[in-house]
Amino acid sequence: MLRRDFIRTSAALAAAAALPGCGQIGMGDYSGDLTMDWRPYTGQLKYSFTIATYSRTFTPLVLVRLRWRDFVGYGEASMPQYLGESTDSVTAFLGRVSSEVLPRFKDPFLMDDILSEVDALAERNTAAKAAVDIALHDLVGKILARPWWQIWGYDATKTPCTSYTIGYDESDDVVNEKIEEASWTKVVKVKLGMGEEKDKRMINLIRAKLDTVICVDANQGWKSKEEALDMIYWLSERNVSFIEQPMAKEKIDDAAWITERSPLPVIADEACQRMTDIPRLAGAYDGINIKLMKCTGMREAHKMADMASGLGMEVMLGCMTETSVAVSAAAQLSPAAKWADLDGNILLSNDCFSGMRLTDGKITLNSLPGIGVEPVKPFEEL
Repeated sequence: MLRRDFIRTSAALAAAAALPGCGQIGMGDYSGDLTMDWRPYTGQLKYSFTIATYSRTFTPLVLVRLRWRDFVGYGEASMPQYLGESTDSVTAFLGRVSSEVLPRFKDPFLMDDILSEVDALAERNTAAKAAVDIALHDLVGKILARPWWQIWGYDATKTPCTSYTIGYDESDDVVNEKIEEASWTKVVKVKLGMGEEKDKRMINLIRAKLDTVICVDANQGWKSKEEALDMIYWLSERNVSFIEQPMAKEKIDDAAWITERSPLPVIADEACQRMTDIPRLAGAYDGINIKLMKCTGMREAHKMADMASGLGMEVMLGCMTETSVAVSAAAQLSPAAKWADLDGNILLSNDCFSGMRLTDGKITLNSLPGIGVEPVKPFEEL
């Protein structure tokens, strides 16, 4: 039996047995209209978020709802500044998906075909594509009555702890307030790349309060490979576990020079957007940071994790500032990752979904089908 036919048969049995209130699917009957709507949403940050290149207090988001029969899947696009997307560009792209792609498909299990056509609509628009991808995965998982970590065959107990991000701030009082809020976590992520004096100040403030493991994201902020290596050696003496994107993403030779000499693992973030980037990064970095908004969603993220592991690279899962929709979607892949930075939802003051939770900092996957989320109120009211 073909894999797709096996999944469909499982879906029919699961829907009939486990979800009697969500419709009956007969064997071989998978036809129905796929329809989608969406709502702009503003994610309000608890604190201003400052990195080497900019500062912000909110993130524009677009929430997506995908319907097939009585099943509903949720997705999300998060648009941080560097992705180059906006609410207008995302909604325009979703309009094209709704009018040009979805009417051609009646079977949601044709996931590769659907998402390949979505990807082909435009060269970039990766966050918009991720919103459709996440919603389709959520929908199909609900038809199957299984969470995606289980569909993919992962052990939900093998999830990493997530880091909690502390962004730069000029005020010691604000930094200390952020440190206090991070006291629950086992791993703190610190945004550096502001210059040696400012970078060391941030680490010293944290070390005065916490002995927690630190991971560092330089966000392409260090200007020379020698400066980067000097900072990495200084950081290695202060219980830092790895360094993310020390140099500009274009400087792959400099990254390779640093990685060869670094006492700490060096991870590609901005340098690794999609699966096609991975082969040229092997050897230049020790691992990659996979983010759904960069790589168009769960389908490609899963393939990227497999490819990186096959090339001997470590896998990290990251996120933008996102609600529990996108964070919970990424968390489905977390048993395959060594490190995780899935804190985008807890950095928001107005998360509008419930989903993946943290237990003493450890990612805790639930057994809800799909990506494991529920809206806190009706979608129309979000």
